[in-house]
Amino acid sequence: MSLARDARLWLRAHRHGLLSTHSRAVEGYPFGSIVPYVLDHDACPVLLISRLAEHTKNLEGDARASLLINESGADVQAQARVTLLGQAERIDNPEAIEERYQRYFPATRGYRAQLDFEIWRIAPVTLRAIAGFAKVHWLSREAYAPPPHTLAEDEAGIVEHMNADHAHTLRDYCRLRNHPGVKAAEMIGADCDGFDLNADGQYLRFDFDEPVINAEEFRAALIALANKARAA
Repeated sequence: MSLARDARLWLRAHRHGLLSTHSRAVEGYPFGSIVPYVLDHDACPVLLISRLAEHTKNLEGDARASLLINESGADVQAQARVTLLGQAERIDNPEAIEERYQRYFPATRGYRAQLDFEIWRIAPVTLRAIAGFAKVHWLSREAYAPPPHTLAEDEAGIVEHMNADHAHTLRDYCRLRNHPGVKAAEMIGADCDGFDLNADGQYLRFDFDEPVINAEEFRAALIALANKARAA
């Protein structure tokens, strides 16, 4: 597996990061705060931000932004982390990605319509990946990007089908992540690299060994994983 795909999987496995923008209130200084995000099917971070937020004001003046995804630990400098640098853009017709975002963050349903929130997307320019001490790499946008695929069109049908007809299989998958007693498992996202489950309120990420490019390949990967779970 390439370091670039590792970085993409790292971002897929997390739900919050440190967003930094160029401050308009204190000119010349960076402004950072923790934000929830989900990747779209081009592996671009998607954010739901209030119109009144500092980040919105900042991005309207300067679209350059970065998003740091890391994990805490006893020695934070020894932990893996990825910083994505890119150009932020407001999505004016966000219905397609909004439904995906809300499956990951259901409490936000109604925010855009009722609380004056907007959906922003960060298109990567480059990434800085740190896999541990002295393992530091710059990654190109092209290396990080997923392969061409149809999962954006296929996702809704896959999610609906798996949740309606294969709840038992979703629970089988949870055993592979050492969650044998899951009572309710729901697929909330499907992408070219794998899928995400809500298992009794806990999010579990499942990565495929290789990317898939359409619903048929996704189905084959699910079957292989189901067979592995039942044999475990």
